[in-house]
Amino acid sequence: MDCNMTSFPYIPVIAIDGPTASGKGTVAQLVATQLGFHYLDSGALYRLTALSALRNAVALNDEQALAKLAETLQCSFTNGDIFLAGENVTLAIRAEEVGNAASKIAALPALRQALVALQLRFRTAPGLIADGRDMGTVIFPDADLKVFLTASPEARAQRRYKQLIDKGFSANMQDLLKDLNERDARDANRAVAPLKPAEGAYLLDTSNLTVHQAVEQVLGWYADVKKPV
Repeated sequence: MDCNMTSFPYIPVIAIDGPTASGKGTVAQLVATQLGFHYLDSGALYRLTALSALRNAVALNDEQALAKLAETLQCSFTNGDIFLAGENVTLAIRAEEVGNAASKIAALPALRQALVALQLRFRTAPGLIADGRDMGTVIFPDADLKVFLTASPEARAQRRYKQLIDKGFSANMQDLLKDLNERDARDANRAVAPLKPAEGAYLLDTSNLTVHQAVEQVLGWYADVKKPV
């Protein structure tokens, strides 16, 4: 899916929010596949901006320069891969350096505002599954279904460790746990769009659930709340 899209009058949305490494991306993608909906990984947009900033020596506290980068992102999502200016950066944006930078710049109001319109353009027929930190609270407050998906810090660190090792990155469990706790604190305490369950959100703790169980739970909730066509 291209990052520059137009929207239609009414299109259903499922918003799945939660902390990093909670499994929301995997669950959201599978739910999107099951329903035949489009998928928005909003965190990838912040990671793309962070990667662009690191590559272009833009300071991570230069709010206006970062907002300008975000406004001019040339990105697309195709068959599970993420492209920046035509380059496949699917793995590059998952590096810990990029993730930490994304978490820091996500607290900047001008940057978040620059990405709002871009995220809204992903709402296209037949529907959208949007995952992130503020999909249900800020970007799609009228979502048909809002889910706040989480897991214990230890379970999330284990998942993140496996992801990194499987992709060929080096990783240290204690460092990952420390980074996760620091990111959680930043996300929950930032002044703009802090990480928290949206009003009316269904809470889903996946610490002891399989991916299949989590997907089935979200699909079950959506079946209960979806509007008739």
